[in-house]
Formats: sequence, structure tokens, C-alpha cells
Amino acid sequence: MTITSDPNPGSNAEYPQREPFVFQPPLEGAHNPSTHQQGTTPGSFALKPDIGGPLTFASPDTPGMPAPSPYTAWDFLPAGWSTSTNYSSTSLDREAALSGDLLKSHTFTQADGSTRVVTCPAAFQPITQLDHARLGNITPEMKRIAQRESHLTPEQVRDEVAAGRMVIPANLTHLQHNLDAMAIGRAALTKINANLGASPVSSSIDDEIDKLNWAIRYGADTAMDLSTGGDLNTTRRAIVQASTIPIGTVPIYSMIIGRSIEDLDRTLILDELENQAQQGVSYFTIHAGTLKEHLPHVKDRLIGIVSRGGSLLAKWMLTHDDQNPMYTLWDDICAIMRKHDVAFSIGDGLRPGSLSDATDEAQLLELNVLGELTERAWAHGVQVIIEGPGHVPFDQIEYNMKLQRQLCHGAPFYVLGPLVTDVFPGYDHITSCIGATAAAYHGAAMLCYVTPKEHLGLPRKEDVKQGCIAYKIAAHAADVALGIPGTRDWDDELTKARAALNWEKHIELSFDPDTARAYHDEDLDVDTDFCAMCGHDWCAVRISKEIQEFASGKDEEYAWDKPEVTAALTIEQKQILEERGYLSPDEIHRLATKTKHDLHADEAKPSCHSDFVDDAAEAQQVQKEQLTH
Repeated sequence: MTITSDPNPGSNAEYPQREPFVFQPPLEGAHNPSTHQQGTTPGSFALKPDIGGPLTFASPDTPGMPAPSPYTAWDFLPAGWSTSTNYSSTSLDREAALSGDLLKSHTFTQADGSTRVVTCPAAFQPITQLDHARLGNITPEMKRIAQRESHLTPEQVRDEVAAGRMVIPANLTHLQHNLDAMAIGRAALTKINANLGASPVSSSIDDEIDKLNWAIRYGADTAMDLSTGGDLNTTRRAIVQASTIPIGTVPIYSMIIGRSIEDLDRTLILDELENQAQQGVSYFTIHAGTLKEHLPHVKDRLIGIVSRGGSLLAKWMLTHDDQNPMYTLWDDICAIMRKHDVAFSIGDGLRPGSLSDATDEAQLLELNVLGELTERAWAHGVQVIIEGPGHVPFDQIEYNMKLQRQLCHGAPFYVLGPLVTDVFPGYDHITSCIGATAAAYHGAAMLCYVTPKEHLGLPRKEDVKQGCIAYKIAAHAADVALGIPGTRDWDDELTKARAALNWEKHIELSFDPDTARAYHDEDLDVDTDFCAMCGHDWCAVRISKEIQEFASGKDEEYAWDKPEVTAALTIEQKQILEERGYLSPDEIHRLATKTKHDLHADEAKPSCHSDFVDDAAEAQQVQKEQLTH
């Protein structure tokens, strides 16, 4: 698409003559995200999709970015396995026969038409989605994902899983309940995760189930139970059994309930992993990449270690003068996870907690170890996701995404935010979804939401909604930019309804119709050919629709002919308006100006503190009786 314009229409000879303007957008071959290529935009500026390669849906590299890794999970097979492409099955069968029938060959056609032959021990039984994909099997979960991701075939899903670029978190136990299989990987749509969990001072099982359902309603693709208080086992079991989406956990939290981190040992670690795997958890965050030798690189950070798991393990290593037990037990951990098909979400215990500490030595040294752990997990047949940083200046996001792509061989990247500024507590769902959009465009496959309560307290139901919506915006914006087929179709339909001033259809097509309808009717409870922002005479959309030569607003599917008084707002819609800024200015002021007298200044510590009493057992009893009921 090239447009050349007259450089000097009505030019004045007194001014320099302009060169002819040539509009030639940098189209790199990406799909147009609109199925029918509606509208006048030239389409996505992303790279040509390379499904089956390292640049499935990818942004063009800024100069100096790390190149994709040439390796995949195929290069890290279990001992005794081999694979080759475009070889006849006959030669591999002969090889298996010569080995005394201890080997068996599996031949299948890949999505790109090539033939792959895999030889493995004859007695091998596939368990994980990665096992099945390596043998050419298409599981029911892969078929379901192809239904949900209409731009992918079951064969493409299988091949991406086999390459390690896609993960299907589907614990075998959770599949027996209500789990609806989904996929995380750059070939798929960008996914979002919602964090849930009771703390020692807030929430209950019912509250967490309520928040889980709220998160699912507002688009969460997975959820993590990060509970550190209450009955963790019962809470976790209830969440898994109630959930249609995969559940992840950070098992170290449960490992140290009722004991000191210094007491952590091999038995405690492996027993708790087995327990949670049996309950149906589909992915574990394991902070195995934080090594003893990394800790000196943290000492000059402004905010040290902000990962709970990372800080706990750092304390363990310094106390015992020994290496991270999660690292030394990695092979044992892999064996447990393979048995239940639990995926790794390899944790970034040294992620930066501020812009001042982003992309530092500690973070990048750990990332390199995460790449090593990925290779070892793949050799066990275990699926892998890599966790990424939470605070990164906007200019450094692309580098972080593409360095991970290289060091971890394209394993799906799961990032928290990242936040692009540190000075907006109470609005960090916004500061982080800005970074999340950039992260997804440059390669992240899943985004961990941040709520307005980040850095301030435990999210409540409304915070979960706001976090989910902010991150659905980020994920969808990135998918459109990457040119994933059909991702702009929804936008185009809403645009046609908006152009026709068809308010009913406009609101019906919105992501959150209740909020859209409530906000519209707050000012004008009549669906007419203008809104309350501009009024009739100044409405540009109405004027465009009336210009005969314009297509704007003339789609017959969205035509309507007369103003209509809208139905009464529902109870939920009224509540949305009543709770706008759900803490009123007066309430915010009251909470922000509490005096020491209000906090019982004569006491040594506020009574909500777990160390309000000296004796640990008495402190736990105080929490149980006064705070968690």
C-alpha cells in the first residue's frame, strides 16, 4: 500500500517547497487481524506469522535485540530417545528391531507436512501433554484448544506443545472435575492470570471462591491460589474443584505454615508437592533459579528481594550456607510433576521490585539458570512456563522479552505486569497493564494481573474485576497488534454499531455491558442519535452518518430509526453507579488521616499484627479468633 500526495497544494512561493509525501507503512507480512479486512487501516505491522517456528506471532526486533534460540524441547529429550524428520519409518523400525525390541518408533506427519520419527523405549507410557505430543498423539485437550483458538489446528497445537513453545496446564485430577483445557504459548491468544488467596488477616474460603468466580466472569484464563492464611489445604481443594480454569500455586507457602523457613528439608518439600499435585493443581511456581551465588548481586538494590518465595529461600541459603534446595532437588521435583502432569511455572525469585533494580545482574543471572532448568524439565517430559519481571521501565520491556526467548528456547513467558512506573499506588492495574501490552506484543504469552490493591493490601472482589479488565485490555490489544487472525473482528462489529448510533448493540458488544449501560444511562436514559458528551448538534458520528457519500453508520445490520427510552437499570447496574470509586472521597480521607490515637498508640503494635504477642502460638490464636472470622 503506497499513497503519494501532491506536495504543494495551494503552495505559497515564499515558503520552501515540500518533497512529495509517500505513505508506505512498514508492513512485514503479518495477517490482517480483521477476517474480512474491514475499514481502511493497512493491517498489522508485526512479522509474518511463523507457526511451527520461533517467530509464531512476533514483533519486529529493534536493533540490538537477542535473536531467538535455535533450540526447542526436541533438543532436550529423555535419555534413550532420539528423533529425526523426513526419514522413512522403515529405517527406524529396523533400528528398533536391531536393538532387541527395547525401542519403539513412532511416525507422524507434522502440521507443516514433514514427517517426524521418534524412537523411545518400548515400555514408555505417555502421561503428560508433552509426552503425548512427542509421540504424535493428539489428546482431547489439544482438540479442545483448537476449538477455542480458531486460528490453530489440532496438529499445530500438538507440534507447539512438542516444541515446548506451548503449555497445556491440565492436571490429571483437575480434568476429572470441571477443567476446560486451555493453552499458554505465543501461537495462542495472550492469556491472563488472576491471583487469589486468603492472608493471615483477611478473607475466607467462601470469599476466595467468590473472587474465583468473579475472575472467571471477567476473563481470567488461569488463577493462582496464593493463600498464606486459614486452612490452606481445604481452601486449595475447594478452589480446584470449583474452577473451570487451571489453578496454580506457590507450594513453598504451605511448606512453612506452622514452622520456620530454616526447618525446610527434602521430605517437607517433596511431600507438599505430592499433596498439591494430588489435589489437582495444574502448575507450580518453584523458585529454583535463585542460587546462593546470586545473592551478593542483590545487596545494593533499593528494595532487595520482593518475591516471597525468593526471599524465603534466600534466608534458608544464608542460614544453612548451602545451595537452594529447590535447585538441588530439581530432578526429584520433576518426577512428581510428571506423574500428575503438573507444569512448571519456574519462578523468578530475583525479579525487580522497582524501576531502579530492573534488568540488573541478579535478575539476568537467574534468568540464565531458568533456561538450564527448562532444559532439564523437558528431558523429564514436564511442561514449562517461565515467570518474568514485575517492574521494568517501558524502554527495557522488549529486551527482557526477547532475552527470555533466547535463553529459555521459546518456552512461554508469564510476566507480572510489568509496572512501568512506581509512583501510582492505588492505580497499579493501570501502570502495569501499559507494560503488559508491550510485553505481550514483544513475546510474553501470559500476563499476571495486577489490581488496584497491589502494594497496599489483599484484593477484594471489585479489585479482582478491575485487574482482570485491565489485563483483558492489554492481552486483546497485543493480539490485534500481532495480527492474530480474527482478533479485530469484535472491534469492527462494535465500531459498526457505534457508527450507526445503535446504542443497544453497541453496549451488547462491549466487554462489560453492565458498566457500559450504567455509564450511558447515568447521563441520558434515551437511546438516540447522539450521546451526552456532545449532544445532538455537535455529534461528529451523527454528522458522518448523514453524509451521503460516507459508508459510516450505514450497515443495514445495525440500522435503527427512532429514539427509544431504555429499560430501567438492573440492580447490578445501579450498584455500579453507586460504587463508582467504591471508596468515597470522604472514606478515603478518613482512612488516610487516622491518628496514632485511633490506632491505640499506647499499644506496642497494632492488634492486627501477627507478632502482637510474644508467644508464637498465642499470636496464631489471636489471628484465628480475631482476624480470620
